[in-house]
Amino acid sequence: MLRRLYDWTMAKAAHPHAEWWLAAFSFMEASFFPIPPHPLLGLMCLAEPKKAIRFAAICTAASVMGGLFGYAIGYFLYESVGVALLGALGLAESFPKAACYLREYDVEVILLAGTTPVPFKLLTITAGFIEMAIVPFILASIVGRSIMFMGVGILFRLFGAPIKAVIDQHLGKVTALFGVLLVGGFVALAFLGGGAEESSDKCDAAVSVKR
Repeated sequence: MLRRLYDWTMAKAAHPHAEWWLAAFSFMEASFFPIPPHPLLGLMCLAEPKKAIRFAAICTAASVMGGLFGYAIGYFLYESVGVALLGALGLAESFPKAACYLREYDVEVILLAGTTPVPFKLLTITAGFIEMAIVPFILASIVGRSIMFMGVGILFRLFGAPIKAVIDQHLGKVTALFGVLLVGGFVALAFLGGGAEESSDKCDAAVSVKR
């Protein structure tokens, strides 16, 4: 079953419209969609290693644009859209801590979210809510997303064939490793969000500022 799914996805990754799907997933994931573009990016790079850097650049640009859309949700539509969206994504409890850290550390948090499994959409919406300066937000998003996606692109461009051979031979192990990394992302999110009992008064107050 896993092998058939892998082969099917590889075929779709080489589809003529795959780049549009990659851009769409990258844009949506940065603002409101729960599924990250990383698996599709990786498979597209596997299918066509010579285009890996192009795919990574598309992913980076679309993700930054999606981050701006998330920022706009937090800035203009937090009460009408943002609250419900974060709740639907299971990020509501993480929001106070995210606001707290963004007020405290600013650009560093955007860079961290851009290069780790912490959901980028949480930080983009929160950045808009706290009215983070837009230019530093954009620059930090570009750097963070570039490190994440361009790193993948360069890796596959240089070692695409050997990497594909390893995955073809050890698909089960690679899938298990991806699962571990995914769980690690949720663990990082748990540390960021904590629970209501663990949130400090300072962080709780970060979301009670009158706009």
